[in-house]
Amino acid sequence: MKLHLIGICGTGMGSVAGLLKEAGHEVRGSDECVYPPMSTQLEALGIPLLSGYRAENLDWGPDQVVVGNVCRKDHVEVLAAQARDLPLTSFPAILEELFLSARHSLVVAGTHGKTTTSSLAASVLVDAGRHPGFLIGGVPQGLGRSFQAGGAEAPFVVEGDEYDTAFFDKGSKFFHYRPRTAIITSVELDHIDIFASFEEVKRAFQHFVALIPREGLLVVCADDPGAMACAVEARCRVERYSVTDREAEWRAHAIKARSGGRTVFAVERRGVLFGEFETGLPGPFNWANALGVIAALADQGLHAPEIARGLHRFAGVRRRQEVRGVAQGVTVVDDFAHHPTAVASTLSALRGRHGGGKLFAVFEPRSATSRRALFQEEYAQAFGAGDEVIIGAVHAPEKAPPGDRLDPEKLAADLRSRGHQARSLPTVDQIAEHIAAQAAPGDTVVVMSCGSFGGVHDRILDRLGLAVTPARHPDLPQVKALLDRVGLPYADLDTHLEELLVLRDGQALPGCVAMELWEEAGLLRSLAIVPERRGEGLGWMLADAALSRARQRGARAVYLTTEHATDFFAEKFGFATCERAALPKSMLSSSQFKAARAQATTLMKLSL
Repeated sequence: MKLHLIGICGTGMGSVAGLLKEAGHEVRGSDECVYPPMSTQLEALGIPLLSGYRAENLDWGPDQVVVGNVCRKDHVEVLAAQARDLPLTSFPAILEELFLSARHSLVVAGTHGKTTTSSLAASVLVDAGRHPGFLIGGVPQGLGRSFQAGGAEAPFVVEGDEYDTAFFDKGSKFFHYRPRTAIITSVELDHIDIFASFEEVKRAFQHFVALIPREGLLVVCADDPGAMACAVEARCRVERYSVTDREAEWRAHAIKARSGGRTVFAVERRGVLFGEFETGLPGPFNWANALGVIAALADQGLHAPEIARGLHRFAGVRRRQEVRGVAQGVTVVDDFAHHPTAVASTLSALRGRHGGGKLFAVFEPRSATSRRALFQEEYAQAFGAGDEVIIGAVHAPEKAPPGDRLDPEKLAADLRSRGHQARSLPTVDQIAEHIAAQAAPGDTVVVMSCGSFGGVHDRILDRLGLAVTPARHPDLPQVKALLDRVGLPYADLDTHLEELLVLRDGQALPGCVAMELWEEAGLLRSLAIVPERRGEGLGWMLADAALSRARQRGARAVYLTTEHATDFFAEKFGFATCERAALPKSMLSSSQFKAARAQATTLMKLSL
């Protein structure tokens, strides 16, 4: 089928475009906002992208036109499609028609946590070899993309959004998803441009619950009153999960901490131990999300060890408590939080996770809900968990009525009246300057926005200077040149981009390091510093950042091979030489060891 997508650069539309392409359809699309990363993602997928909206964009003769939420009924391409008698559809409808009608659909819904929870479910199924389909409103870091067609007999995991579908279909997106298994994490008032009250939100979720067939399953968070209120409409089996309610069918308890901010907890099913699990996700709300996934996937036939392995390996989701970099000892974190409940939970979860210093909260009121005054008072309470709060300007303020618009100055003043440090800074440059002047080693800066926030994360890191950050595709030429210069070949560098860290000094990249993960072991490799910057402690910074990443990902030990730096790794970090027989067998397939066979290298190990 030939499909044209209007607004293809949206997060959901771009993912659906990739899904359709993978399934063998011919896909093209148009958008007026064409820029990375979505433009480069579509280019890599081989999907033609037309910049700007014009009637001529339909000249290639599509069979169907998929209309994004950006479109209104007078949109130029909508009118052109109607003039040519081309059928209009939405991405939820096309997803239902082509991918969900004959599959076991596992839908994750809720006001909070649905992206993380659906990412976790998909990741565990992939790790267990079930070859699931999935469509998620974020990118799971271990999977590297937000979609997959999967096998015809495998379940399809879809993030169920309650937002409306299209200008011609005002029902919620998740009404299209044919849930056979559903997880509901929470139900609160949100999307007030769509829902006028909590009762309207609840009715949408109750309608969704009623779609689950009698032979299906609803897994619902017993700790959330809104979710439980919607569960009463279920005609299917209902199983509750909780980290506090002793009456729930699924319960987590005996929570204990491990190094790297990881958590171990035991799970009971109807009072009987089901298994022990470990996660790097912070905070009780994330442990509850994991518990919901455990309950849903156990019903899919996965055994506790399979689920535990996938949960242990889960690396998180981009833009959900994602570390964007560390500069001068200050950790900068990106998070999607914009609802007061999510703000409070995020700040609580991040307290002390990346250091014992101050916790800075930087907030952009950007969503349709957060830019309004609806939660003016609730935000003053939610941000109280931060040591210092910075409120940015309301994004697109014209989209909120003047008498019903969030007041950043008042919010900052209300926080100060409660004894908290807070200020309103309207520009990204002001925010970056203030953070650079006030932050100290051990501090954490969490940037909360559902948009780009003017690139404030990078501005802060650049202003602090010498930032260790995850590598990006545009960095690869510089990294390859650096490795060639110091004589460290890395044959499969492109395929390990997510494991590569770089040191940024303005536009220059004077250093890099990689931390590959193999089962529960890490492999530190390609630690390189340009010769003229040696002696500045940059190698120590990079190695320390790589080891921190290994701890956060659950590694029990880290290995490396070196020709001349045994004293450095022994004295600075505690590595000790070991025999090659000690290596995990899986790690022997790394190109590092294939290259090391011909060299006189020493193998070293650090137990974490």
